[in-house]
Parts: sequence; structure tokens; C-alpha cells
Amino acid sequence: MKVFRYLGEHKAAVALTVLLLIGCVVCDLAIPTYTSDIVDVGIQQSGVEHIATETLSDATHEAASLVIPAEDEALFKESYEQASDGAWHLTEAGRRSWAELDEMLTVPLVMMYPNDQMAAESPVSLPQMMEALREGSVSEQDVERYAKDVRQGLESASPEMLSQMAVAAALKEYAGTGDDLSARQMGYLLKTGLFMLGLAAASMVLNILVGFVASRTGTRIGRDLRRRLFSKVVSFTEAEVSRFSAASLITRATNDIQLIQNVSIMLMRMVLYAPIVAAGGIIMVLYTNASLGYIIVFAILLVAVTIFILFKVTGPKFKIMQSLIDRVNLIAREMLTGIPVIRAFGRQSFEQERFDGASANLMRTQLFTNRAMSFMMPAMMLVMNLTSVAIVWFGGHAIEQGTIQTGDMIAFITYSMVIIMGFLMIGMVAIMLPRADVAAGRVSEVLSTCPLVQDPPKAPSASEASEAPCGAASDTCAPSGRIQFQDVSFRYPGSDACALERVSFTVEPGQTVALIGPTGSGKSTILKLIERFYDATEGVVRVDGCDVRSVPQEELRTKLSYVPQKAFLFSGTVDTNVAYADESMPPSEVSHALRIAQAERFVSEKPEGVNAPIAQGGANVSGGQRQRLCIARALAKSAAIYLFDDAFSALDYKTDASLRQALDSELSSATKLIVAQRISTIRHADKIIVLKDGAIEGAGTHAELMEGCEEYRMIALSQLSEEELAEGGEAA
Repeated sequence: MKVFRYLGEHKAAVALTVLLLIGCVVCDLAIPTYTSDIVDVGIQQSGVEHIATETLSDATHEAASLVIPAEDEALFKESYEQASDGAWHLTEAGRRSWAELDEMLTVPLVMMYPNDQMAAESPVSLPQMMEALREGSVSEQDVERYAKDVRQGLESASPEMLSQMAVAAALKEYAGTGDDLSARQMGYLLKTGLFMLGLAAASMVLNILVGFVASRTGTRIGRDLRRRLFSKVVSFTEAEVSRFSAASLITRATNDIQLIQNVSIMLMRMVLYAPIVAAGGIIMVLYTNASLGYIIVFAILLVAVTIFILFKVTGPKFKIMQSLIDRVNLIAREMLTGIPVIRAFGRQSFEQERFDGASANLMRTQLFTNRAMSFMMPAMMLVMNLTSVAIVWFGGHAIEQGTIQTGDMIAFITYSMVIIMGFLMIGMVAIMLPRADVAAGRVSEVLSTCPLVQDPPKAPSASEASEAPCGAASDTCAPSGRIQFQDVSFRYPGSDACALERVSFTVEPGQTVALIGPTGSGKSTILKLIERFYDATEGVVRVDGCDVRSVPQEELRTKLSYVPQKAFLFSGTVDTNVAYADESMPPSEVSHALRIAQAERFVSEKPEGVNAPIAQGGANVSGGQRQRLCIARALAKSAAIYLFDDAFSALDYKTDASLRQALDSELSSATKLIVAQRISTIRHADKIIVLKDGAIEGAGTHAELMEGCEEYRMIALSQLSEEELAEGGEAA
């Protein structure tokens, strides 16, 4: 799954989480063992942990010396020493070999303190044989033969049953030597309880650390994905943005990445924990008693089948759900931005129905997935409860047969619940995982998209580009501000018709060149090719003699300043918008740009001046004011070439004329390329290029075109009379 790929980018954090989780599992799985010990040792055995008692009576020691095998006599002798009271006490050597002593004294103690069944089967006990030995009625060989026969009889008993009989005998031995069993029991319970508290505290600390690491890693994944996605989207052309749609890109950058972030945290906290605790639980089950292991296997299979079915049923729906969220966002975005149009045409009810339809489709899909996933928890609880019942049922029979103890069964139930809970946590994550995987796929789709416009693999720097030949047209790069189009043809992605066809012209440094023509003739397209928002389908576009595709986009655009056709302002202030190219721009330069753009007056009339707030998109200023602020933003940037894409359309004739005069005087050395519809705006340009259907109809000065280009003449006469054209065309 793609979600795991993003998590794999943080291997160190995942490795640390795994180590912490292993520590948590060790603590969690040790607690049931101590619980079992409290029941079996602390309660049933009065705190006696070993069969080999710390104190042996003289009679028991003498009997054991005769009964134990000859090869164990040396260890037995060095493990106990006799005190002044006649009792035999365990030595340090004996404590080091306590496990061997337990096995060694099992049979002797059982023979010294036989249970009712043994007493009924054998009328003679080991104490009676020892008494007869002291009286001389039997020999040591008779006692050894007796012990051998009893030992053979005991071998038929299960190890668990024999161990329980030996512990019961050890308790009687302690009671016979005057040991305080109540104090021993309380001491064992307190010691074990403190161990359990310590493990619980350690588990709590480790879980807090796991949560910290998981949360930090998850938020980093979200931060990195948002950063990468934004960087990728910024590099997109209009074609890529249109392909995904702005609403979908916003959803992917917010909703989808947030989902990936949340699931990444859950994966680290739960999904990584589940296999570790399940493996540890299985090991502890086998260590405790493997006879009931088949119950766990069956329960795990049921859980796995349940999760698999839910994945298969809900997976496709989650993919549909994300597309429906895109649809809801798209309609909501259109409604919010198009409210004036909706109200003007009285289409409120239609848009409401359209939104309700998209919302209802999303609701139905969400209801289906939620209803399907609602079976998860009841199914898991049913499996857990059935497993507990099965363990108690079969475990009860095992206790009755003496093959396991009560504490072992309690621990077995706990381990079983731990294992199933691990898979239950996976099931809980499974509710979100299919949807998160779809979200990860949608984010990956954006990140893997290759923009149509890219820098060359080894783009030359500006200095290298100025030193190297830049094309067949010239041996060296031209002076700053030169623009060349050489047989340029261009069609937009997905379109069969050419927006430009075999267009060739040259703009010399310092010239003012205007582009005019009917709507759709390719005027704005030319500016987009210069800015390299798109690359030419055929031919070459050169700036300063260099093919625009041969230099990095960032370096190319440092030479250019651009006013888009649609005036757009960012939320902030007048100052932040005008100084957009350089945040540290001096106030004097901001004022100078506002003065050239004929915006200084209305800005100064605002109480806050250049600190007056600007709403998103410039919604709180008029169209003309918005356009002048956009022009000021472009003029505030020092550039060799200024591109104006129909940037004067919202200006009145007087402001238009004042602005053009200011541009001529302030930017006389810069190249200016102007797209306009008004003849009065462009008639004084050094060169006017007339476009029609993507081809050049004519080029020259206003006077030359009025005489030699019918298309231009028709446009001019449609706006101004011949008298006005002759007088200068500034009236009207």
C-alpha cells in the first residue's frame, strides 16, 4: 500500500517505535505471568516457590539421603547443613542449585507426605519404613527397594500432577519445621505485586514515548507531503491544473494528506504493535501450555477472514468516496465564487439542488461504508467472548485432569485476549486504511505528474547562456530586452487546432510593441510562451537571443515582469501586494510604482494608506483599482521586459493616457509588450502586430497599418471615427 511507502521514508522513527513497542509488549506480557504466579504460588502454594524447602527436618533429610539416586548425593550433602536445633538449612550452594534440588527432592517429599490416594494404594509409607529401619526390622536395602518401587509408580503420573503433589508435601514440611506460612505468603504477594506495578509503570512510560514518536512522525509526513505537493502544483501549467481541477488539488492537499497523517500515526501505534504482541502472546501461550493453542489459531483465522471480507467490500467504495468529496468541494467552490452570477440569474434553487445531489451521493456512499464497518467491533467481540468460553471450558477439564493449574488457565485467557486485541486494533485501522490508501494514491498521482514545462537536465546559468551561442539566428545573445519568435506554432494540450501558427517577429530592446486582434487570435498565448507558461509546439521563442527552453525558468522570469489578463491580488495590504517581488522593498519604490500606475491618489485617500487591507482576490477594491495595483506590482519589479496582458481594459481613457505617458518616460529603456483592444492605447507604439486566427495579419506602425492592413483598419474604425483617428484618438 502507498501509505506504507510514505511511512518507510522515516525508517529511523519506525525502528525506534518498534524497539519501544517491543519493550511495551515485554511489560504487557509479563504481567499475566505474575498474575498466574499470584494465583498458583501466592494463593494456592502460600508463597512457596520451590519444592526444595529452605529448611528440612532431621527425619526428612535422613529419608531423602536414602531415597535420592547415588549420583545426586554429593549435591544434596553440600546443599544443606545442620544447625544447632537439629534442622537442616539450605546453603548458598543449594540456593545456586535450587532448580536441581527441586527435581531431586520431588519424589522424596511426595513419599514422606503421601496424599490420600497414595495412602490408600500403599499401606506402608516412607516414614513407617524409616521407623522400622531405626528399630532394625528392615535394612537400608529394603528401604531403597521400597523407594524404587514407589518411584516407578509415581512415573505414571503427569509432571504437572507430580509437581502439585510435591508442593503440597513441601507445605507440610514447612509447617512441620514451624515456618510462618502466612508471613511467607504475604511477602510473596507484596513482592509480586510491586513487580507488576513496576511493569505497568514501565509500560505506561513506553506507551507515552511511542505516542510521542508516532505523533511527531505522522505530522512530519503530513508536513513533507504538503510541502512536496505545493511545490509540485506550483510547477504545474494551466493544463495540469485543469486536468486535476483546483477543487481536487485543494482536497488532496488538505483532506487526503490529513487522512494519511492520521493513519500513519495509527499504523505506528497500533498496526506495528499488533504483530509484535501477537507473536509474543503466541510464544507465551506455548510456554504456558500448548495444549489449548488450537483455540487461538481458530480465533485468529476468524479475525483475519472478517478483516479480509470488509476490505474487499469497502475498498472500491472508499475510492468513490474521495471522488465524491472532490465533487462536493468543486460545487461549493463554484457557488461561493459565483454568488453574484447565481443571484443575478435567480438560480439559487438550481444550485441548491445541485449541491444537495452531490452531498446526497456522498452521504449514501459513506453510509454504506460505515454500515459495513459497523460489523467490525461486534464480530471481534463475539470472537473474543467465544474464545474465552472455549478456553474456560477446555481449560476446566485440563485442571480437573491435573495437566494445568488455575493460574495457568487465567494467564492463557489473558494471552489469548492480548493476541485477539492485537488483531482487533488492526481491524480498527482497517476502517481507515482503504480510504487512506486511496488518498495516498491520489497524492502520489499529483506528485508523479510531470509538468509539461520543465527546466533542462543541465540548464546553463545566465552567465553561461550569455557566453554560449544561443541559436542559428545569432552567434551571441542579444542585448537585454530582445524578444524573437521564429516560426512558432502552438496548440493547447488536448486541442487539435493551433492557437498560433508559424508566427515570427522580433522586438528590439527598449521598443514598445502592441498586440491586437479579435478574441481568440492568440495575443495572450504569445505572452504565455514568453513567460514559458507553455512551450512552443514548433519553432523557437528567444529572450535575449537564448531559447527560453535552454535556461532555468527562475532565471528567465527574473528578466520579465508580467501583468495578467485577470487582475488578481493576494490577501494582505497594498504594500505587500505592490512589493510582492521583494518583501524588503523600500517604501519609496512602492510609492514610485503606485505613482506610475496612477494608483497613488486612491491609495493615499485610504485611512491606512499603503497599509490598507486587501481582501483575497482584491474583492474589496473596484476593478479599475485592482488593475492599477496589479500594474504597480509589475512596475515595482526591476525587469528588462514588461508584459501587459490586456492590463488597461478597466481604465478610463484619461487614466489610460496618463499611465501610458508615465510608462514612456519612466520605462523608456525597457522593452514593453502590450496586449490591448483599444486603438487609443496602442496607436503610439513603436510596432503594432495584428493577429487573426493565430497568424500575423500585419505589422508596423499605426499609420502603416491604417494604410496596409484591412483587419487593423476595421478594428480602428469600429472604435474611433476617421476624424478622431486623425486628431489623435484620445477623446471618445
